[in-house]
This record gives sequence, structure tokens and C-alpha cells, in this order.
Amino acid sequence: MSKGNSIKNTKTVFVAVTNDFSTDYRVQKTCSYLIEKGFEVFVYGRVLPGTFEINMPYKIYHKKHWFNNNVWFYAEYNIRLFFFLLFKKYDFVLSNDLDTLPACFFASKLRKTDLIYDSHELFSEGPELQGRKIVQGFWRKLENYFLPKIKKSFTVSQSIVDFYHKKYNNSMGLVRNLPFANQETVFEEVNFPTQNKVILYQGVLNPGRGIKPMIEALAFLEGVDLVIIGYGKVEKELKTFVKVKKMTNRVHFLGRVERGKLPNYTKKATLGMVLEEPLGKSFEYSLPNKLFDYIHAELPIIAGSLPEIKKVICSFGVGVLVKNYEPKNIALTIKYLLKNKDLINQIKSNQKIAKETLCWEKEQKQLDNFFIN
Repeated sequence: MSKGNSIKNTKTVFVAVTNDFSTDYRVQKTCSYLIEKGFEVFVYGRVLPGTFEINMPYKIYHKKHWFNNNVWFYAEYNIRLFFFLLFKKYDFVLSNDLDTLPACFFASKLRKTDLIYDSHELFSEGPELQGRKIVQGFWRKLENYFLPKIKKSFTVSQSIVDFYHKKYNNSMGLVRNLPFANQETVFEEVNFPTQNKVILYQGVLNPGRGIKPMIEALAFLEGVDLVIIGYGKVEKELKTFVKVKKMTNRVHFLGRVERGKLPNYTKKATLGMVLEEPLGKSFEYSLPNKLFDYIHAELPIIAGSLPEIKKVICSFGVGVLVKNYEPKNIALTIKYLLKNKDLINQIKSNQKIAKETLCWEKEQKQLDNFFIN
């Protein structure tokens, strides 16, 4: 923000997230865009185990909560956020995902502030809600109430845009979660704990990521190990699964790696896996961050055939698709790709071209439609 701008003429944006902002790359990129455009930015997030302080050119409110799970957390968060917003004035309130929306919506109405909604996923159709009719019904009712009333909103994939537009006629915009083409990387020499070829999974360890079928596929592969970078709800469950399957010498958990250092590992792998399973429409319509991270690292991809993922894989020629999630079939697909050196070289060549298009520097221009135009 230039010193020539007066505080009075500088527009302000309040950004609300329920997760740990220090690891939310999408929200960080949006905030960077806002700063570049001359906005003053304030971020409201929460403190979780492992939260670390990050130096950003804007104010970050890290709030500790009494509750960190289930309905009590969402109630506490929204009540506290509502009163926080009620006594402050901003030009824009950016609500990230449905769990921040009640407080942001009502506070923006009372304060007559522009509300913008960023839906990071098809929230009410998430895999963790499948089979939980009461809980899922609650989130669906919130969507039914709020989404038709919001004038400015955007989301992460065209399939989710289409789903919401068909249901609410709300004309959401599309802003995909793409990496920077010129991402700042903290270069360091890294090594995997194996001499074998490496299938890499990087990202959140939650249900439905295809990690268990991949672990089982190792039984049909030789000279190939699985490296897992990340943390999440099913980490302990996955480690137990590895022991049960007697794969402790083939599956390597590296834990959490800082975003700036992650590309050092990504580029060193042999193949990257994007095997999200169709556990609800949120996953079915997803565009996982790691898909684009692999492309930018020029790492050939093994992927499932979910529509948005398939579209990227086939349109840009950046990987191969598995027919199904049977471990034996996954192994056969991996063997086919590893033996086909010409195909691997072609994929890497295609990725060099694709990452020039699939980058945040170009994608962030879509945000002008919500904050500038």
C-alpha cells in the first residue's frame, strides 16, 4: 500500500476463516492480491495445535476458542465473530466457506458492508457429512437460506459453479486455487527415506483421498514406495493400516512440511497421486491443490476419473487415469507409466506448457470482478 494513499481513501477488507490461517494457502493468496490492489486487510482465524506465526503485510487476529470441534465450535466461532464485526466498519467482508457465513452475513447487513463469499468446496456435500442426515440437513438448510441472498460469490471448480447455479440461480464466479508460477521456494537439499522410486501424496490426511488403496497397491509393485507428506484426521488410522498391511518399510510418513519448502520434495518424487474417491459431490467436483502442485513441479500424475480432475489431466496431457480404485488396477497403471519413458517425457513437456496457463498470476484477475469492478 503506497504511503501516498490516505487512510480515509484506503478501502478495507475483513477476511474470516475458521481454520488455521497459517496453512490456508488459498486465503493467503487472496490476501496478497488484495494488498497488491491497495486494500487494507484484516484476517480473523483461530489458533490450533501446530499454528505458527507468519509475517504478512496485514493484521491477523488469531483467536483461541473454548471449543474446537462439532456444533459448539461453530456456534462459539460465529457468535464471537458477529460481535467482533458488529463494532467495526469495513468496506468488504470476505467469508470463506459456509461455516463463517452466518456471522459475516448478518453483521454485513447491520453494518451495510459489501459481503463476498468464497466457497472452497461444496460444503454441504462433504465426505465427512455422508450418512449423517441430521448434520448434513443442517448445513443444507444454511446454504438454502444464505446462498440465494448473496450477490457476490465465487468457488473453486466449474462443476461446483454449475451445481449452485442450478440449485440457487446465483451465478457464482470461478476462481481456481492455482499455485504461483513464480512461487517463492526455500531451496534446500532433501532426501526421501528410501532408495526406491517414490509415489508421492501431499496434502491433508482426511477420508476419501485414495491413500488406503494406494497402500494396498504396493503389494503388486516392486521397487516403488509411497511417501506421505501432510497431517489430518486419519493420520493415526493410516499408520495403523500400514502396520496391519505389513507395509511399514514401504510407506513413509514425513509429517507436515512448510509450504515454502514443499516443492523441494515434490520435484524429487517419481509420480504424484491424485486418487480422490467420489465420497459425496464435494469430492466428486473437487480440484485438489496437489494436482496443480504436481503440474508445476513437472511430476507425472496418477489420477482418478472424477470429472474436474479428469478434465485437467486429459485437456493438458499431464498424467494417466486409473480405471477404478482397485489396488491391483492402480498398480497396473503405475507399472504402465513407469515402463513408458516416452510417455513420461511427453507428460513433463506438457506440464511445462500447462503451468504457464494454470497459475495464480492469471487466475487472480478473476477477483477484480468482486473487489474492483
